[in-house]
Amino acid sequence: MSVPSTVGFAALYLLTLLAGRQTMLAGEPVVWPAAGVAAVWLLTRWDSRWRWLDVALLGALTLGGLLTAGAGVQASAVHAVAAMLAATAFAVAVARLLPGVWTGPEGGRPIGSLADLWRLLLAAALAATVASCADLFGDMRLGEQDMALLFAARVVRDAGSVLIFGVAVRHAGYLLRRERQALPRNRALECLAAFGVSAGAYYCTFTVNHSLPIGFALLPLTVWAAIRMPTILAIGHYLLFGCAAAIFTQQGLGPYAEIAAPDTRLLVIEMYTVILAVVGLALALSRDERDELIARLRVSEQEATEKAGMMTTIVNSMTEGLAILDQNGRLVLRNPAAGRLIGNVNTVGGGVALGSDHGFFHPDGAPLADADLPYARALAGQDVPPMDVLVRNAAVPEGRIVRFNVARIAIRPNGPQHVVVVFHDVTADRRHRDELMSFAGRVAHDLLNPLTTIEGWAEVLEQELAGYQPAERVGRIQRAAARMRTFLNGLLAYTAARDGKLMPTTVNLSLMLGDIVNSRWDLAESTGSAPPYFEIGQMEAVEADPVLTRQLLENLIDNALGPVAPGVAPYVGVSCQPAPNGMLRIDILDNGIGLSASQRRDVFTSFHSGRDERGNGMELAVCKRIVERHGGTIEAMVNPYGSGTRMSFTLPAGRSAYARTLETQWASRTPAR
Repeated sequence: MSVPSTVGFAALYLLTLLAGRQTMLAGEPVVWPAAGVAAVWLLTRWDSRWRWLDVALLGALTLGGLLTAGAGVQASAVHAVAAMLAATAFAVAVARLLPGVWTGPEGGRPIGSLADLWRLLLAAALAATVASCADLFGDMRLGEQDMALLFAARVVRDAGSVLIFGVAVRHAGYLLRRERQALPRNRALECLAAFGVSAGAYYCTFTVNHSLPIGFALLPLTVWAAIRMPTILAIGHYLLFGCAAAIFTQQGLGPYAEIAAPDTRLLVIEMYTVILAVVGLALALSRDERDELIARLRVSEQEATEKAGMMTTIVNSMTEGLAILDQNGRLVLRNPAAGRLIGNVNTVGGGVALGSDHGFFHPDGAPLADADLPYARALAGQDVPPMDVLVRNAAVPEGRIVRFNVARIAIRPNGPQHVVVVFHDVTADRRHRDELMSFAGRVAHDLLNPLTTIEGWAEVLEQELAGYQPAERVGRIQRAAARMRTFLNGLLAYTAARDGKLMPTTVNLSLMLGDIVNSRWDLAESTGSAPPYFEIGQMEAVEADPVLTRQLLENLIDNALGPVAPGVAPYVGVSCQPAPNGMLRIDILDNGIGLSASQRRDVFTSFHSGRDERGNGMELAVCKRIVERHGGTIEAMVNPYGSGTRMSFTLPAGRSAYARTLETQWASRTPAR
């Protein structure tokens, strides 16, 4: 048991009990600070294992104090039991309703919000009800009607004592333990003025013109003190003048002393003091909450300003362009690098649309429609891979290739979608790559002539050495020459797909696929391998270069006919469906061994052989180049219907009426063997 705290509370409780007995009206104390002190005492000691000794000491002090003040033995015993029950009930209620308030390390926390006030008032009312019930069971001198008024007066008095004296005692304890801050001069003078005006107003109301029923006119003084004073001074204000009003009334002065019935007079003055306490505490706590919120907002505003300044500095110093666009395609923010890259004003702010009027083209120079812009496709719900765009306008007359990376974001939950665009200049890299590929194409073309000579002489040498052992070594030369020819042909095909002039026309995919399928069946029969199974859906026409389209389909079908699991016949399925922006999506599915996640990402890069080591690593890179030159996209993904891979690419939908009349011809002639 903490002896100093127990002794201190015991001394304070006994002192307030004797002082309260001096304010008797109608046989009851008008002011009863002992109830507030007892509530704080037991609540503070509630976590101690010696709390029941404190409860017993509280009862003994109540009994002794009342006997000393002249109360009867029976009445003193009843009030002692009531005091113990009330303090215990209050401690239990606060532990449930307000955990951590007034109890715990360093005295717990003070009440700091309106929610705390209402819970504290509820706990005080419950404790006062318990005490009043115990008192009335032992009080046999009043009738039934008077008993009801007395019961109400006791409940109001004891609950008010907790709000008036209990809160004052606890806040005084916090003030003593913490560093006190001096009030500014103007605020100190205002507090002195408030106390002076209140003293004059209460003196006039309760002594000079005490017969006028104008007690309510004093309430604004409590409002003034609660709004303008620190909380501890606001508590002192309503404690001082609430007790003054009660004592004046007990002495027969003031407007409330004019009430003839003593019990009613007691109830009214008790209610008046409780109203002062509730109004003062409610306004003071609301003011504290507001000040704390404003302080947090200021700190948050300062932190947000600092972070915004830091982010602005970072964004402005980036060498890569950054832009944020709203759901209408208008710039919300852009950095100076964005303005330099697209030839626009060098500002961070936005407000204008980012469209094809800025001079956006496909890398081959074809115009780029607004709907095909990366950010527009992202806002339409598409997953947009990095995309190269040619920018040519008055600010960038020579033109530059800019790579766009886009991502959708939601500024707030369930809010409109925005798009973040990050782009950088890849002109030099693309030029270097193009020069390298052009050089590779020229080298490949130049190497075909000596390779043809090697193949021819190897064939002559094989015939001359037929039947001799060295002929096997000639076969190695021929196989190496064949691999080299395949590789050189791949380089030439990629160069043609990259640099060749497009000659788009309406291509009937059904007829083209039928011819490719027949050639693959013929190849299987000639090599004695298992014939693949093809399933071709109804195909629509596309508007594309027929030579490049055939090369695209042949490369993808050959890739689909790659390695399969042992004992499984190769299967290829082809279907199509409309895609946004006037495109047609073609899906090629297979039942092969499939691709890993990294392979699906890298399979369209140059010299990546994917799952089939028989190729030269250029076939799928050629496919990607052909599709991109037609304004489409291509991707590899897992076959959703089983093992294998699905290659999906888009090409412009056909516009020729002649080709459309042939669409249904292949549907009735779907190959099946």
